[in-house]
Amino acid sequence: FLASAMAPLWSFILVAASGILAIDTPHPRNSALYHLTKQLLQRYQKDVRPVHDWTEATTVYLDVFVRAVLDVDAQNQKLKTNVWYSEVWDDEFLSWNSSMFDDISQISLPLSALWAPDIIINEFVDIERLPELHYVYVNSSGTIRNSKSIQVVSACSLETYAFPFDIQNCSLTFNSILHTVEDVDLAFLRSREDIKHDRKAFSNDSEWELLSVSSAYSILQSSAGDFAQIQFHVVIRRRPLVYVVSLLIPSIFLMLVDLGSFYIPPACRARIIFKTSLLVGYTVFRVNMSDEMPQSAVSTPLIGVFFTVCMAFLVLSLSKSILLVKFLHDQQHSGQERPLLGLGGDTDADGLIMDRRAQLVGVTESPVCREHRAPSGTLKEVLSQLQSISNYFQAQDQAAQQEVGWLALLERVDRLLFQGYLVMLGLYAITLCSLWALWSRL
Repeated sequence: FLASAMAPLWSFILVAASGILAIDTPHPRNSALYHLTKQLLQRYQKDVRPVHDWTEATTVYLDVFVRAVLDVDAQNQKLKTNVWYSEVWDDEFLSWNSSMFDDISQISLPLSALWAPDIIINEFVDIERLPELHYVYVNSSGTIRNSKSIQVVSACSLETYAFPFDIQNCSLTFNSILHTVEDVDLAFLRSREDIKHDRKAFSNDSEWELLSVSSAYSILQSSAGDFAQIQFHVVIRRRPLVYVVSLLIPSIFLMLVDLGSFYIPPACRARIIFKTSLLVGYTVFRVNMSDEMPQSAVSTPLIGVFFTVCMAFLVLSLSKSILLVKFLHDQQHSGQERPLLGLGGDTDADGLIMDRRAQLVGVTESPVCREHRAPSGTLKEVLSQLQSISNYFQAQDQAAQQEVGWLALLERVDRLLFQGYLVMLGLYAITLCSLWALWSRL
């Protein structure tokens, strides 16, 4: 009974509450922003360039902020950067009197509902966008500002010859795909000097350092017409400290140790063992550090040429030592004994000749003595024996001189290799100092 009596009362309370809410909450149709948006977009045609006089060009103002260098791919000649990009243009169909709409001077509208210029980057090979901003700001004079953050993967001619002191200059060229300069013209939103020296938005924690962003305006002439374009030249340089510590200094230390091997006698077997160990260590170093080197099919880094020349000198020096030991070993087996020296000895050409002559005297002493003890023969037989003894001496002297000649030649090659090491290290040091000075000057 109580519930049936209260039912009409509850209906009255609900009707009264809804009336109060309708009075306190304004309807969207009464909002100035709603009326302004409806008035602007009701008869707007986004497929038509927003000008009253079609002979007038729409000027698009561009601005670029380089925020970070994400990747430099020398093998594929690609540069990946994070860029904050802005476009500003005037839309003659989106202006209003702000005093008629509660002094609203700026509103946000969906970009998909408005005409937008077809500006692209010519060097695009791939694009990775961050979360897109689907709205743009429009002020009461009809100026539209479209800003977005994009990750640009662009083609760039990367030069790695001076690695790790390399400086790269990559271009980002903006122009319209369809509209010629008579329809869409381009201009700079800021002054070119402000764009060039503005590095406030750049992140300095990466391997690369931003030097400047220079810009230039030009007209691209083609069969389809003349197109306005703006180029932004992004100049970056590598921070070389990590590569100097991990690549240059260890390699130079290994070559200095190899210079010490020239103080080991050339005929010593320990020299072969030392140089073989050093060559293996240098090869392991090259394999471990190969990932740190930029891989490019266009040019070879100077440091890579230096590593190759170092390995070539190591192989030549080791091959020379092997040939010397093999030559002396053959002399031992042929009866012309020549002892292999240890760590404290060295080759002596004069001693070798004296040893040979001493051996020859010992060898020829017994035939002469036997000749004195033998019955004297005819003068012709004596002269024949003396001639044979003279020929024997000459043959032994020629063999000794030939051996000494080979040893002298190998020693001369050893000195040339030592001098080549010094010249190579000196030239490389001068080149590195020059590259460092050029790097630090920019």
